Amino acid sequence: MTPPPAATVEVRFKGQRREYAHAAEDVRPGDAVIVAVARGEDLGRVSAIGELAAKKCERCGACGQSPAADSAPLRVVRKATPDDLRVEAELRAAEDDVRRQVRDRVREHRLVMKVSDTEWQWDRRKLTVYFTAEQRVDFRALVRDLAALFRTRIELRQIGPRDEAKRLGGIGRCGRELCIATWLPEGKPVSLSLAKAQGLSLNPTQISGPCGRLLCCLHYEHEFYVQQRKRFPKEGKVVHTAVGPERVLSIDIFRERVSLRTEEGSTRIVPLEQFKAELR
Repeated sequence: MTPPPAATVEVRFKGQRREYAHAAEDVRPGDAVIVAVARGEDLGRVSAIGELAAKKCERCGACGQSPAADSAPLRVVRKATPDDLRVEAELRAAEDDVRRQVRDRVREHRLVMKVSDTEWQWDRRKLTVYFTAEQRVDFRALVRDLAALFRTRIELRQIGPRDEAKRLGGIGRCGRELCIATWLPEGKPVSLSLAKAQGLSLNPTQISGPCGRLLCCLHYEHEFYVQQRKRFPKEGKVVHTAVGPERVLSIDIFRERVSLRTEEGSTRIVPLEQFKAELR
């Protein structure tokens, strides 16, 4: 009997790291699985399966960009057992101490870099160190030192402020968990022009998140503001209403109101529907 074709699944690891793998075994979202990676095995949890995972994999575009072995498609070996999960929990508990040791070595080597996180591969055959730095860092001596200390393969991976926030998580100024660490798939560049289009303060300190970069929500909310503004008159425009010529002072998208000022200087606030009815 011919085995069923392998299906594409999305697997999430520590810090919202996503990989795509082929799974011949029937798995469901939320299942803990052992994945065969380039050098050994790692444990993650299935977050998407089937057509959805395949589309997300195509959009990712990471596979095939490099001839390196790491870019080859991964494979789900099996579902994780309780013993596998126990090993994972022990590794996660030990990573705080590992991070402190790595930071000590960084200070000894006098490197200008911030160690954000460390991640053991499930089989302990690789230790990944995530760090941020303003400039290029020569960490070759550090890698040799860490390899001798932990007796495993060491990978140092430089990440940006948004990626750091994605791995570490936190609470935003809105009082909720960071979007980048929960549901937002990836952090896209955000410019001040988006804040301007939404009528927000252009002071970066007032519209930035804990990572020090402009809020991610400015990007994914932008289309809403663009569509809603089409229903309103432009600010500063002179319109002719039942009252006479009036200048549009401001608009309130959420309350659906328009602020107007007459030539005599008097102002009024009217609902959007009333404003449209009064237009001449």
